[in-house]
Amino acid sequence: MRVFILAGEPSGDKLGGALMAGLKQLHPDVVFEGIGGVQMQAEGLASRFDMSELSVMGLAEILPKYRQLKRRIAQTADAVIAQQPDVLITIDSPDFSLRVAKLVKARSAVRTVHYVAPSVWAWRAGRAAKMARHIDQVLALLPFEPPYMQAVGMRCDFVGHPVVSEPVASRADAQTFRADHGIDDAPLLMVLPGSRRSEVGRLGARFGEVVRQVKADNPALRIVVPAAATVAASVLALTADWPDTTVLDPREGTYDAAMTQKRAAFRAADVALAASGTVSLELAAADTPMVIAYDMSPLSRMIISRMVKVDTVTLVNLVSQTRVVPEFIGKACVASDIADAIGDVMANPDQQRAAMALTMERLGRGGEAPGVRAARAVLDGIAQP
Repeated sequence: MRVFILAGEPSGDKLGGALMAGLKQLHPDVVFEGIGGVQMQAEGLASRFDMSELSVMGLAEILPKYRQLKRRIAQTADAVIAQQPDVLITIDSPDFSLRVAKLVKARSAVRTVHYVAPSVWAWRAGRAAKMARHIDQVLALLPFEPPYMQAVGMRCDFVGHPVVSEPVASRADAQTFRADHGIDDAPLLMVLPGSRRSEVGRLGARFGEVVRQVKADNPALRIVVPAAATVAASVLALTADWPDTTVLDPREGTYDAAMTQKRAAFRAADVALAASGTVSLELAAADTPMVIAYDMSPLSRMIISRMVKVDTVTLVNLVSQTRVVPEFIGKACVASDIADAIGDVMANPDQQRAAMALTMERLGRGGEAPGVRAARAVLDGIAQP
C-alpha cells in the first residue's frame, strides 16, 4: 500500500508520526511518500523538501511567501498524481494542504483524507462545504465534529485527541518539583501567557496585574511561568518584577529535561491562568483547574464577535458540555474579574475536576491510541470508499 502524507507544521508532524506508526502496525507493507518533519521522518518518510518552508506560512507571512507556496503546492500535487498512491493524507495547514488536495482531485481519482477538522462549529461554517468538493474523509480530534462534516457529504471519523497519549507527571513528580523550587506546601499559581510574541505583548501587563492582586489576597502564593522557547526572552522581561515568580526557560538544558519540568509544573499547580487555546486540554490532562483569558485588537474583536457561533471558546467547556471553566475574552479580559475567578477556583476546584475527567474520557483516554484509531479509519475508508 502506498500512502502520500504531508504536514506543514510541528503539530501536524506529531499527528503524522503517530498516524504513520499506526499504519505500519496495522499494515506492515505500507510505503510512505510526502512532506513532514522529524517525527514523520523517524517513521520512515523521506521528506520531499524541508517542512520548515511551510511552517513559517501563517496569516502574517502568507502574502510575501505566496509565490513560493504556490510553487510548492503545484510541485506536491504533481508528485501525488505521478505516484498515484492509494490515499493522500493531508494534515492540518489548510492553506497548503487543501490546495494540494484540490489540484489532485481535479486531475485524478486519488482518495483524499484530511486530518484535523476545521472549527466550523465555532465560525465560518461554509468551509466544510468547500472542503467536501475535494476531500473524501476527515479525521476529527473532537467528538462533536463529525456531524458538521457528514452534513456536507464527507465521511468523518472521530479518532481521539493526541493529548490523551501525552505523558503526564505523577504526584511524586509534582512534589519533587515543589521541593526543588522551594515551594513545598504553598499555593501555586501557574501563568501561561501564550506562545506567540503578540499574545505575550497583549496579555502580559494584564496577567501581571492579576498576579499582583491574587498575591495580595494570598501572601503565601507562589507563581510559576512555563515559557515557550519562542517567547522565553519576552516572558523573562515581562515577569522581572512579578513577586515570588519562577520562570521555566526551555532554552536551558535539553528538550526532554525541559518537557519533564513543564509537565511536573502542570501537575504541581493548584490553579492556572492561561491564554485561550488547546492548552486547556493539557491542563485538563494534568488535572489542573484553570481560568482562561484572552484579548485581541479592537478590529479583531469586532469581526470575530460577529462570526463566532458558540458561547464559550474553551475546549474543556465544549467537550464536557459544561461551562465550569471561567473565561474572560475580549472586553471581558479585566484583571480584577480574572483575579476574583482565580480565587473562586482555588477555593472550589472539584466541579472543574469532574468536567476535566469527563473531557479526557470523551477525547479517548484509556482507549486505543489516537494514531492507531486514525490509521484504522484510513484503512477502512480505503476498503469502503
